[in-house]
Amino acid sequence: MENSDVLGSSTAPLTLHDFFERMRQPSAADFVKAIKSFVVSFSNNAPNPEKDSAAVQEFLANMEAAFRVHPLWAGCSEEDLESAGEGLEKYVMTKLFTRVFASLPDDVKLDDQLFEKMALIQQFIRPENLDIKPNFQNETSWLLAQKELQKINMYKAPRDKLACILNCCKVINNLLYHASIASNENPPGADEFLPVLIYVTLKANPPQLHSNLLYIQRYRRQSRLVAEAAYFFTNMLSAESFISNIDANALSMDETEFEKNMESARALLSSLSADMDGVPNQNDQNIGHAPRAEPLELKQQSLKDSAVRPQSPEIKSGNKDVACAKDQLSMTKIPSISDLENKGATMLMKEDQVSQVFQEYPYLFAHVGDLTINDVDDLLNNYKQLVFKYVCLSKGLAVATPSHPLSISQTQAQSHAETCKRI
Repeated sequence: MENSDVLGSSTAPLTLHDFFERMRQPSAADFVKAIKSFVVSFSNNAPNPEKDSAAVQEFLANMEAAFRVHPLWAGCSEEDLESAGEGLEKYVMTKLFTRVFASLPDDVKLDDQLFEKMALIQQFIRPENLDIKPNFQNETSWLLAQKELQKINMYKAPRDKLACILNCCKVINNLLYHASIASNENPPGADEFLPVLIYVTLKANPPQLHSNLLYIQRYRRQSRLVAEAAYFFTNMLSAESFISNIDANALSMDETEFEKNMESARALLSSLSADMDGVPNQNDQNIGHAPRAEPLELKQQSLKDSAVRPQSPEIKSGNKDVACAKDQLSMTKIPSISDLENKGATMLMKEDQVSQVFQEYPYLFAHVGDLTINDVDDLLNNYKQLVFKYVCLSKGLAVATPSHPLSISQTQAQSHAETCKRI
């Protein structure tokens, strides 16, 4: 399901490439100067979400108004002007992302609290707890909806993040619509839609959900957050509010049973986290050195990775699978790089959170048209770091380094180097 499809035909032509092509024209020099000046001045100010949002909205509105009367867009359709506005928003917010996303400690704290709460509740929540009718229950469609929502942290532009939410909602909406037809019932409304969205969100548990929703609210162009997009986004805000305040009454559950389930979930996640914390470094073990402590960030991520995979067998099956996990983690044989690659590929294919695994590698999802000359240095540095880490890993495991670790022939590599020189 393409992100461009769910936001309507008026925004379908969006590509950053089109926007850059316009901005490369000599007559666009004033636009380029104004955009760069805004980004720099904005970045130098201390975070203030309310003022930041107003400043961005005003700048985008003023620039789009200027586009309409500029010769660059003379004779263009409304569709072309919409595409220009979308390109502007994407470029500006990609540049400002690290400055405005989760910029306040309180937002970060709420993200962590929401994530932890969903990680616990997803261990025992059942559709019946949210009064979801049996004919509206479809685990396959729900899984697809979860995966769409879990993509939200792969993107920086507000529109792209919003598209992940809308894709998720459309999967749910289509499920309910077809189920109602099959049951000869009236078309489903908000009373049927919202409980399913809550359930899917709990199971998906995307990290930083609170900050993502605030980011869309603040920096998505207000004139485009309308109609279907506004309806589904409002439902997601309602789902977040419901989950934040969820208790036994909200789940049609006895208070004692609710607390018991929460404690069991805490024990399970704590056990999984402890298993990861206690794994010694294999190389240190084999050379007689004391095992090094695992970095705190990695420990926390281990807990998150285990918590956000509600369908994985090791979580659903309880103690039996925890024991299996211990056995796997206690292996003393040092695998070859090939073994590690094959094992990793197999695990990746089963991964429910593939989007999260790759979210730190922005160029992996880029298209040729998205890249500019300015990206060459960054890409080259990333490539050098990757090769260095790969060779160090090979040496550390005492195995031969493959001739072409990235499956690129010498001819292709030489051609790439020559191209970079010409640039």
